[in-house]
Amino acid sequence: MKAASSKRRPDQVGEIIRQVVAEALIREVRDPRISMVTITRVEVTPDLSHARLFVTIHGEGEERTLALEGLARASGFFRTRVANALSTRITPELTFMPDLGAEHAARIEHILGALKRGEEAP
Repeated sequence: MKAASSKRRPDQVGEIIRQVVAEALIREVRDPRISMVTITRVEVTPDLSHARLFVTIHGEGEERTLALEGLARASGFFRTRVANALSTRITPELTFMPDLGAEHAARIEHILGALKRGEEAP
């Protein structure tokens, strides 16, 4: 029973973090660099000391770099919002990471489509 509850707690905290940060992005943050960011998932360590927030950034090259810089710069602001929402002794450090899952899926879909049409895979 302990193993299930120890896994569930980080997942619960991760969902709260996702909701709080997403809400802050929509309603409170005015930094134009991070206006086109979507939080896709959050992974929290079992000891709740660190959280990795995976984000999809709508834009190309430089826009993505600037968005990640903006998120890193605003992490203290987000952490304060998270601390207010959590009832834990520890507030996780927040790290923002690009979520490349959608890009990988699109690339695989493109390759499979090419193979189906009898073309050589790119």
